Amino acid sequence: MFPTSTQRKSWMFSDEKDLTRLREAANRKFIAQHRKNMTDEECAQYFLSAPEESTLIKRYEYHMREFCRRFVPPMPRTVAGTAFHYLKRFYVKNSVMDYHPKEILVTCVYLACKVEEFNVSIEQFVSNIKGDTSKASNIILNNELLLMQQLNYNLTIHNPFRPVEGFIIDLKTRSNLHNPDNLRTGIDEALDQLFLTDACLLYAPSQLALAATLHSARKNKENLDSYVTETLLGPNAEKELSDLIEIVRKIRSLLVKQLETPSNQQIKIIEKKLEACRNQENNPESEIYKRKMQDLLDDEEEFQAKKYAKLLKEQARKETKIIGINRIISPSA
Repeated sequence: MFPTSTQRKSWMFSDEKDLTRLREAANRKFIAQHRKNMTDEECAQYFLSAPEESTLIKRYEYHMREFCRRFVPPMPRTVAGTAFHYLKRFYVKNSVMDYHPKEILVTCVYLACKVEEFNVSIEQFVSNIKGDTSKASNIILNNELLLMQQLNYNLTIHNPFRPVEGFIIDLKTRSNLHNPDNLRTGIDEALDQLFLTDACLLYAPSQLALAATLHSARKNKENLDSYVTETLLGPNAEKELSDLIEIVRKIRSLLVKQLETPSNQQIKIIEKKLEACRNQENNPESEIYKRKMQDLLDDEEEFQAKKYAKLLKEQARKETKIIGINRIISPSA
């Protein structure tokens, strides 16, 4: 149930200003940790600003949508919806200068496949990625635990798709609409657009579903006013109606705002700047990252060797106990 979910308790925000404050704080935190002896003016030229980070994330959200659409085998919409939630949550409190979106994006989709029980192996998954699939596998698997940690392990997502089905069924049984299924295309388009905004961090899934349904009805020149006021809310619901109208108005305003897509030239400038200022410890192409991974691998091998030696020692102790005599030790030992 959404009202008692971690999504409602931990990942819903009061307004866009609230989200902007958190993202700006993440940006300032990264700069404070990496500026060294730079002046404020030098920092402004060298590091990404919070608006530049948001612009870059917006571009990668489009990349995510296209990746999910082209995925083989065809991906359920719930997987894409869940992946969008993960990506947006991650960058509420993390900077793109710390973790590049191109690496977090695919990790979000892979984790969403698992959570939504869309069973694909890592080999199947990376076959949808252009380039070095072995490298892609390593990046995804190395980032998976990080992603879950940053999400506070709140992995269950309530998407608007189920409420949409509820509205369609209700329209069929309690409205005068001739064929509610005709609204589906417009609803899907509206939800696709809303996932490119912060709507899923600001509004309940049922509110998004209703706004998308009303948006589609208007495009199809259908009037659902009486359904909302008389059937859905019932009589004596003036306050609820006023609140609902305001929520739907705000959601529809997001549909208009998201049409402002960043230009290729703008993204090219930001990407060039990011390559210079990003945290090299989290850059798979850097020598620092490769050494860190090798150190982790060496530590793991050392741990496994110690664990194996301990098991051998324990096994020898048990064998001695079973035989009932001490192991004979060579005089030369």
